[in-house]
Amino acid sequence: MAPTLVASRTTLPPEWANFPRGGPSENCVPPAKYKAKQGGFTLIELLVAITIMALLAILSWRGLDGMARAQTQTSQRADEVLTLQAGLAQWKVDLDALTQTPQVNSLDWDGRVLRLTRRTSSPGEGLQVVAWTRRADAGGQWLRWQSPVLRTLGGWNEAWSRASVWAQSASTEDRAREVLVVPLEDWKIFYFRGDAWTNPLSSDAGQTPVASTPGGTPTAVATGVVQTVAPEGIRLVLSLPAGPAISGKITLDWVRPTIGGDKS
Repeated sequence: MAPTLVASRTTLPPEWANFPRGGPSENCVPPAKYKAKQGGFTLIELLVAITIMALLAILSWRGLDGMARAQTQTSQRADEVLTLQAGLAQWKVDLDALTQTPQVNSLDWDGRVLRLTRRTSSPGEGLQVVAWTRRADAGGQWLRWQSPVLRTLGGWNEAWSRASVWAQSASTEDRAREVLVVPLEDWKIFYFRGDAWTNPLSSDAGQTPVASTPGGTPTAVATGVVQTVAPEGIRLVLSLPAGPAISGKITLDWVRPTIGGDKS
């Protein structure tokens, strides 16, 4: 009897039995081809990004620099305007406090310096000599000088002479009592007399000699003083150099407080 082949229960399944339908060639990729996808930028992308950030930084810096410059210029302009306003206000205050006494000269202009005798801010303290001039240092500067409080005629005589010397060649002591107002190219002064603006140096009846009497108190008459009658008005013309704030000519008219009417 011929032998019969019987399938054993322990026979292993074929190799393709565990693969999906279609055999091992379908949906099967060798393990070597499985690679994780790499993230990030390429070198060109990095260079482009760096260039863009550099441009943004430059633009931002220029914007901040422009704002800083504008703020600095605005602050400088405001300071110059305030300084000029303060100087002009002080000019009017000095003239408003001009003293009119026969013992001392109240006002004098020699083409270089304007000297005046004024009352102090506190009544009864005494007098002060104030001088205004233009000095040619650093292109021209408008300066104001004032003396200490004066209580004797001898002190007034000394201060009046020192004010004239200060305008020509100021000493270290005199410079300590001066104040720089604003840069100034030129300045002119006119007196309002006889219903017209005139040159203060022109001959008129504005000066009268004062008799001299000895003495050392403010009630005595200064020796050799030529009394100048204060004009009805004073016109100040300032020529300011070119600058970031104010330039050109500025005209300021002062009218003696005791004068009425609408003259200008």
